Amino acid sequence: VRLVESGGDLVQPGGSLRLSCTTSGFTFSTYAMSWYRQAPGKERKLVARIRSDGGSAIYADSVKGRFTISRDNAKNTVYLQMNRLTPEDTAVYYCDAGLWGSGRTIYSGQGTQVTVSS
Repeated sequence: VRLVESGGDLVQPGGSLRLSCTTSGFTFSTYAMSWYRQAPGKERKLVARIRSDGGSAIYADSVKGRFTISRDNAKNTVYLQMNRLTPEDTAVYYCDAGLWGSGRTIYSGQGTQVTVSS
């Protein structure tokens, strides 16, 4: 099983980034996919989750209206479009595969660093 995040970078406040998580080794289309983030010295927190069929998604209050999660089941890939970034969005972003209802994580990636700074 592999989950490989990419797209993290250093970006100025107000900028945008698109994260990707490419997966293999499990049946991607049957899992809810989530993005979590962990800032230095802080707990890992859910950013967004999308249902296995892409028909529903939830977001942390702090990113609603700015971030969009999407998935392409044909490519076994989940995305996170991040707009109007702020320094508070600085964190390592992780991609997880798991359960929609409970949010339980089954598989997790290694993370990609996002730094928002001028």
